[in-house]
Amino acid sequence: MALLEGIQDPADLRALPAERLDDLAAEIRDLIVHAVSNTGGHLGSNLGAVELSIALHRVFESPLDAVLWDTGHQAYVHKILTGRRAGFMRLRQRDGLSGYPSREESRHDFIENSHASTVLSYAHGLAVARDAGAAKHRHIVAVIGDGSMTGGMAYEALNNLGHSKSRVIIILNDNGRSYAPTVSNLTAMASAPRDETGELERVADKAVGRLSSALTNIRLNPVYVRRQRRIESFLRDLPVVGRQAEQGLEAVKAAVREFLQPPGFFEALGVQYVGPVNGHDIGELEHALRAAIARESEGPIIVHVLTQKGRGYLPAEDDDEKHLHDTPTFDPIAGPSKAGPAGYTQAFGDALLKLADEDPRVVAITAAMPGPTGLLQFQARFPDRFFDVGIAEQHAVTAAAGMAMGGLRPVVALYSTFLNRAWDQVVYDVALHRLPVIFCLDRAGITGDDGPSHHGIYDMTLLAKVPGMRVLAPSSTEDLQQMLRDAMTLADSGPVVIRYPKGQARHVPEGDVGSGLSARSMTTGDGSVAILAIGKMVGAAERAVADLASRGISATLWDVRCCAPLDPEMIADAARHRAVVTCEDGFREGGIGFSISEAVREIAQVPVTVLGVPTKFIPHDKPDVILAQFGLDAAGIADAAASLLT
Repeated sequence: MALLEGIQDPADLRALPAERLDDLAAEIRDLIVHAVSNTGGHLGSNLGAVELSIALHRVFESPLDAVLWDTGHQAYVHKILTGRRAGFMRLRQRDGLSGYPSREESRHDFIENSHASTVLSYAHGLAVARDAGAAKHRHIVAVIGDGSMTGGMAYEALNNLGHSKSRVIIILNDNGRSYAPTVSNLTAMASAPRDETGELERVADKAVGRLSSALTNIRLNPVYVRRQRRIESFLRDLPVVGRQAEQGLEAVKAAVREFLQPPGFFEALGVQYVGPVNGHDIGELEHALRAAIARESEGPIIVHVLTQKGRGYLPAEDDDEKHLHDTPTFDPIAGPSKAGPAGYTQAFGDALLKLADEDPRVVAITAAMPGPTGLLQFQARFPDRFFDVGIAEQHAVTAAAGMAMGGLRPVVALYSTFLNRAWDQVVYDVALHRLPVIFCLDRAGITGDDGPSHHGIYDMTLLAKVPGMRVLAPSSTEDLQQMLRDAMTLADSGPVVIRYPKGQARHVPEGDVGSGLSARSMTTGDGSVAILAIGKMVGAAERAVADLASRGISATLWDVRCCAPLDPEMIADAARHRAVVTCEDGFREGGIGFSISEAVREIAQVPVTVLGVPTKFIPHDKPDVILAQFGLDAAGIADAAASLLT
């Protein structure tokens, strides 16, 4: 790490001779692999962004120039180059570095952006503030990629950037993937076709590639740009035929672009386009970035950079599914072991396969995450009934609504935190129409190492307020599979949500599984205290009941199962007790526990303690550590019950 030790600030990069930059890139890759092998995290996307990050910080002067990252999981190299190398081995650990840009960590981090497709809107806003004199940034650079261009918000921002002629430099880091291979015609068009052997480009493709490269070099040349503007002005001013001559020139240019550079569609939006550029050639990158600066006065410009996800680390390069997009801890020499979905995710995938075999109406939809949501086997068996829409949750939900209108049974599999992006579509496109759409939300509750943007703590509070929505929370893999089967019938009268956590799953005998919208009575106490637990909290509540028994307190335990609507039998039984404790791994205020409390008190004035997650952004840490902080472990639940009785 000899070179890296001398990089304490981006300015230090500019003192390095160009011939040492590849050595620096190799050191950075070694550091990332060893750090992520110890802590887990996003690996492939960062290995692919090493040269790009170096070039950016050599050409631009952060923080005078605002360098914005989308998605934030590709910013590890940026962190290393901006003075955080010493803390990098504690990535995603308690009191250590965040896995995403963090304004609290560094003045070089402008946006804490761990969800995709938002950076161009941030850039547009910052440009407006700069041009109004409120912000002091010289250049605004937005790095978008790793699948983020599959999100509709990016195109909304592009349209506005082009219309307003905002001076923003956009770097499209095109690695052909998000989590899985990117769903995008842009990437498909930018990729050179291969011959039958898959090894060599056809002669014609080589010629086109060289012409495209030559055209890119011409368009990067400021002298060419100035001359082009003069020619356009000359033709425009010609008497009588000026307008037609100018349009003829534009038509010829457009035809050349369309043949050689299909992504020229950006220019139809008013955004200048340059590329593609080799994203692993630092010299070529620096040349392209400086050329973009020279043309910035004409409005937004996009520099299309081609990179290889997982570059420089053989296990990542050889991972066909996701190029080690993210990974748990592993041996850096051997690489991560091949691991499929486990726990609730695996149970969901297995159950959906069985249902699809039985019912041809069943289709599966996900947003760039077929592997993490457990749908790879479904995709392989039913390719015509599987839809990966890219990082486009809004489209996923409304497309599911259309499928449901047409007589299908769509199952939308997303992370809980990402469903937040499609709230309007859930309410008005699905629920208002009472459509049979089933939402399966993985990573619900406290998720841990990925921090505040990834905790799935909004879903129950929000979805339980949607008219007609049924919200189910399994406490075991067996219960999840039963809920999915039940949902196929429940959906006849409207949408159903099944939300389940990340990590180890609870298993129960076949006879300990509930059904339908009913809660399940697990233990019956002496009437002193009833504990009503939701989803993952049922396991902790079981241990709390045993703890209370050792203190001489006999507690009743209910597995709530259905959060909306609540089971009236469970509410009536709880109201017969002297005290009630509810526990959930979602927001406490306005959550399911509050609904239970209101329902119980309509029957009897029974004291109710509601345990849940406080309304605040929760930093990264291990899930069990976070839950214990909020009293959502066995000891916390038992103490709350004992305290309420006294």
